[in-house]
Amino acid sequence: MNDATPEIDPAADAGRRVADRYGNAGPRAGLDTGPRRRRRIPFVLGAVVVLLGLLVAYVGYRQFGPKDIQPDELGYSVVNDSTVDVHFKVTRTHPDRPAVCFVRAMDADGNELGRREVLIPPSSSGTVEVNVPVRGTARPANGNVYGCGGNVPAYLKAS
Repeated sequence: MNDATPEIDPAADAGRRVADRYGNAGPRAGLDTGPRRRRRIPFVLGAVVVLLGLLVAYVGYRQFGPKDIQPDELGYSVVNDSTVDVHFKVTRTHPDRPAVCFVRAMDADGNELGRREVLIPPSSSGTVEVNVPVRGTARPANGNVYGCGGNVPAYLKAS
C-alpha cells in the first residue's frame, strides 16, 4: 500500500481555481493592462506634450514674432506749443509696397492731442527713416508711432 499522496503545487492550484472561476480567455479578453500597454503610455504622453509645445510656439510666433511692417521710434522733439516732430524708422519685408503709419502727439498724462497718418512710399531699401511734424490741440509732451500697416487709404496714395 502506497500512502503517498501527490504533492500539489499551491501556485498551479490557485491558477487552476482562477481559470475555473473566470475562464481561461487570457489578457486579451478584457482590458489589456499588461506590460506592452504600460510601455506605450509614456510615448503617447510625450507625443502629446511635443504637439502642444509646437502649437504654443506657432501661436506665440504669429502673435509676437516679426511683423511685415515694423516701426521703431527713434525720438521726438517739441517744436512749439502745438507741434512735436516725431523721428522713427520703418522696416518692411516688402519695401516695394507702400505703407501707412499713425503718429501721435501726446501730453504728459498720455492723452492724445493730435494724430497724423503718414504715407511711407515704396523704396529700394527695407528700412526708411521718417521725420514727421504732428500738430496737437495743446502743448505736447511727447510723440510716438501708434502703428503701421500695409492697407493704405486711397486719399494718401500718390496720384
